Amino acid sequence: MAYFELILLILTVASGVVALVDKLFFEKARWQLAAQDPEFVTLSRKARKRRVKAPLVADYCRSLFVVFLIVLIVRSFLVEPFRIPSGSMLPTLKIGDFITVNKHEYGLRWPVWYRAITTPHLPKRGDVIVFHSTVNPKLDLIKRVIGLPGDHISYVDRRLTINGHKVAEKYLGKTIEPADSLVQSVNEYQEDLLGVVHNIYTMPWVESENFKNLVVPAGEVFVMGDNRDNSDDSRYWGFVPQRNIIGEATNIWLSWDENNNSIRWRRFGDKIN
Repeated sequence: MAYFELILLILTVASGVVALVDKLFFEKARWQLAAQDPEFVTLSRKARKRRVKAPLVADYCRSLFVVFLIVLIVRSFLVEPFRIPSGSMLPTLKIGDFITVNKHEYGLRWPVWYRAITTPHLPKRGDVIVFHSTVNPKLDLIKRVIGLPGDHISYVDRRLTINGHKVAEKYLGKTIEPADSLVQSVNEYQEDLLGVVHNIYTMPWVESENFKNLVVPAGEVFVMGDNRDNSDDSRYWGFVPQRNIIGEATNIWLSWDENNNSIRWRRFGDKIN
């Protein structure tokens, strides 16, 4: 994802420079040369423009610059598409979901350099966020925010405790999720993350990754996947710094079921909770 932003920025700058150089230094010369033809003044305005049309490369750059610039602005400051590659956020997000990421929710940043333009702020507890991996910055991940700075978090026998309050759960039953290629049923719960209600999966045959009284540092968040026993998250590689956060996952705009080679139409436009 970071490479795409860099390539898009280079294409925008390069096409803009070529178009500008042609406009400032070569277009006037083409008009002067064309004006030497006595027939030129008798042509319509449209025909004269065709006669002095820019070379193919400059013409393409002039047209593509606007396209590249619009895409760069929208993708860097407004929304960015993201594809769900794994089942770590099941059942909230399925493999093959294409989602929109709100890039300005937590503050605007320059593309590629990711330096803050506006004063950044941390996400709220329960937000589903996309961020640059702390292990491999070239990789973007998606998880749910569980802990905020100063929170004391414990996770024992698959039960979350935040600041001394055990997170409420309601058992919904067993299910098999084909999108995750599971061969055994999982337990599905409705979790009330101190006001944010969503569903999670647990796998009773997997050993629970327990920890007690973990304190979230200032300027960082603790994240976990909703597929609790099948998620590589803060339990394994630590907290997510504010500077790594790209934005908030907001909606599903397309969902592709690889098992059936079909679109999951019912998920189109769903809000991510």
